[in-house]
Amino acid sequence: MTTERAPHPFVEHLLTLADDRAALAALRRGLGRPPGTVPGMFPYVVPHLPRQAHPDEEATYYTLAALFAWHPKQISHGNMGDHFATAADAHSRDAVERRFVALLAAHVDDLPEYLRQAIGFLRSKDVAINWDALFYALRHWSHPQYGERIRREWARAFWRR
Repeated sequence: MTTERAPHPFVEHLLTLADDRAALAALRRGLGRPPGTVPGMFPYVVPHLPRQAHPDEEATYYTLAALFAWHPKQISHGNMGDHFATAADAHSRDAVERRFVALLAAHVDDLPEYLRQAIGFLRSKDVAINWDALFYALRHWSHPQYGERIRREWARAFWRR
């Protein structure tokens, strides 16, 4: 989403870790691993989990933390559609579009893997991420109403350019 509001407190916490190499290394160990299974991540994630967090909600926190640690470059506006559009150039637009469509179609259970690939791609193009918007999207991806709205917003941002 592209809203003007203060970042979620967890995203604010992650942003404070952007220059902490040890913290980022601990969080990166969660890439490609089931959320919540890497003990080194616990000190950076557990204190920020909601008290009665559902396992899916916890997974969102761990997933975002690992992705952030891999590419902690922040921008305060835009969504993944904007970020993919920024990364696309005249020579690779079709390939970027295929990658983006696969992300849009990702089932919630497969989303961490698709996002790992997406963030890796954006990292390779040095495109900053709106981590707050991505956190919102992750938290609502499987919701029938909000998830579809998020995908439509991403699509509009990508194809309007």
